[in-house]
Amino acid sequence: MHGTRFAVWVLRGTDITFDKRVMADLTSSAVHLRMIYMDFDPFILARIQFATNISFHILFPAISIGLGWILLFFRVRFTQTGDQAWEYAYLFWVKIFALTFAMGVVSGITMSFQFGTNWPGFMEKAGNVAGPLLGYEVLTAFFLEASFLGIMLFGKDRVSNRMHLTSSFLVAFGTTLSAFWILSLNSWMQTPTGYYLENGVVMVDSWLEVIFNPSFPYRFFHMVIACMLTSAFLVAGVSAWRALRNVDGPATWKVMKTGVMMAAVLAPVQILVGDFHGLNTLQHQPAKVAAMEAIWETEKGAPFTLFALPDASTKTNRYAIEIPYAASLILTHDPMGEVKGLNEFEGEHPPVAIVFWSFRIMLAIGGLMLLVAWWAAWQLRGKNTASKPLLYALSAMTFSGWIAVLAGWYVSEIGRQPWIVSGILKVQDVVADHSSATVGGTLIGYILLYGFLLASYIGAIRHLSAKPAASLSLSAIRNPASKEV
Repeated sequence: MHGTRFAVWVLRGTDITFDKRVMADLTSSAVHLRMIYMDFDPFILARIQFATNISFHILFPAISIGLGWILLFFRVRFTQTGDQAWEYAYLFWVKIFALTFAMGVVSGITMSFQFGTNWPGFMEKAGNVAGPLLGYEVLTAFFLEASFLGIMLFGKDRVSNRMHLTSSFLVAFGTTLSAFWILSLNSWMQTPTGYYLENGVVMVDSWLEVIFNPSFPYRFFHMVIACMLTSAFLVAGVSAWRALRNVDGPATWKVMKTGVMMAAVLAPVQILVGDFHGLNTLQHQPAKVAAMEAIWETEKGAPFTLFALPDASTKTNRYAIEIPYAASLILTHDPMGEVKGLNEFEGEHPPVAIVFWSFRIMLAIGGLMLLVAWWAAWQLRGKNTASKPLLYALSAMTFSGWIAVLAGWYVSEIGRQPWIVSGILKVQDVVADHSSATVGGTLIGYILLYGFLLASYIGAIRHLSAKPAASLSLSAIRNPASKEV
């Protein structure tokens, strides 16, 4: 009622009435919007819609996978030391984990529907691989998570400490197992093995080769570490923000140090794993690598391009800033190593500009993560406080993992184009026959809904973080004059 009265008041205040003229204008606008949709290729709209869904979905597993293991660490430390601060840390962050887990599950279900609505040809041709792998993910990982999540969230005072620890471990393990199956399928789509074709339909020849395809180990570890880094900067950033607002307690600083030390250790490891992943991609998907580096002509001693505006029409890079021989050195570990150019894959290489820039955004965020993590680890060693510049830096990096994960995912998925299964199925061959208006209308709906949900999620975290820490009371007990880590 209040909303209705407000709307009526606004309309009256602006002398707007719903007469025939207004209704005609609204109808005309709707028709015009429909005509705009009809100008777009439904295939392009379907791709944008799926990209929107997966971009929204991946944000939450990127947190829940890492945060599950961090929560287990908090429980283990409380069990070992009896320090109440660790328990307070667990009780605070388990709420965020529950919210994140729920968002990931719901968005994942929505995304799976699109296999049937927008891409029926994929399941028709490759369902013998995709169906079982997705089924294994539900039967093992999701059932494991769903079975023990309730005990993890609500059973702390109802079951033994050992049982609660076990439940926390199984939930964390379940999130990682889910990533195992999903990335196995995704990796197979990138580097398919263990199959044969029968009347154009993919049949499984060896499940071991399907699951453990050539790119799977590199992709799995690269993604899991990315999730750990995303969670590390989330907990460190939120803790820094709480410290800046003076609502921090001993648990806050313990959490901050946990996130910082995780990031300081894992950031260089991720660089090493990324290098191995790059070598594997060069071997199995050279067109993707050529797009990542915007290399048009096959050459030895290829330069690494720091900045450029790739021009597909002229097959050149405008305003290029290059480091001689660096691309060959990075990709082949030989400054004179040969790197195939996009000219070798005429008509079958991905769009260059978006892959090129996504890769550089990922690299830039990764480098920034390393610098901030090492800076924080150095400053926080043996200290109970941090400088304001560091706290502001950590706060600004709270969701940096999201940017890096999305950029890396765009490189991986767009870099596979025009194939949905490399060398077997092209994306355009499996799309459903929908009108532009249908796909465009649902796309707008998804964008509006996901924008609202994402804002609500961040707002919920901000709301929880603004409350004074429960562990503030521990400060007065242990050291009234200062904050204890």
